[in-house]
Amino acid sequence: MGKKRVGVVLSGCGFLDGAEIHESVITLLALDRAGAQVRVLAPEIPQSEVIDHRAGKPTTERRNVLIEAARISRGEIENVARVRADDFDAIILPGGYGAAKNLSTFATAGKGLKVDADVERLLRDARAAKKPLGFWCIAPVIAARLFGELHVRLTIGNDADTARALEALGAVHVDCLVDDIVVDDKLAIVTTPAYMLGPSIAPVAAGIEKGVAKVLSLAG
Repeated sequence: MGKKRVGVVLSGCGFLDGAEIHESVITLLALDRAGAQVRVLAPEIPQSEVIDHRAGKPTTERRNVLIEAARISRGEIENVARVRADDFDAIILPGGYGAAKNLSTFATAGKGLKVDADVERLLRDARAAKKPLGFWCIAPVIAARLFGELHVRLTIGNDADTARALEALGAVHVDCLVDDIVVDDKLAIVTTPAYMLGPSIAPVAAGIEKGVAKVLSLAG
């Protein structure tokens, strides 16, 4: 079989207002080492807010999710609105608060979150086609919103409040260590806590590398 075609959906650039850079790069590196054909995707929408990462405080700047995510992908990026599930064998969403602020409204709406329409379309179509999906860090909130009615098994680590919000959507939360993964074999959905637990890049990488390997194995 040829190279696995994997879409990686980013949510900006920087863990406080976009995609977590370590998680994104670890994912891209693991996929490249495995010989996957990767296409980086993001919605072309305004960021919900822009954070000064040194001060940890909001600024008055305005930035675009796709343009910011292009910093991580060295400029090679596509608007998620212009791709289809048929273009991929699997899709992975790294974390960072952008998953909860830009790809969804979890940061402000909690269990009442909505998911970006184009991201939702892509993920629902991929799930319907039985393509494996990976969600790292806080990104599993999106899986809970879209697949909670299917009682998807997932993890965000062990944060009780977040776990309760996901279970309120119908998901089954499983506590998990940072260097491990939770697999819903029925739905072909893989999750790992990443920087929801941290505390540093090495254990985060161990979990993500396991997650990438499992996603690729589920892709056949």
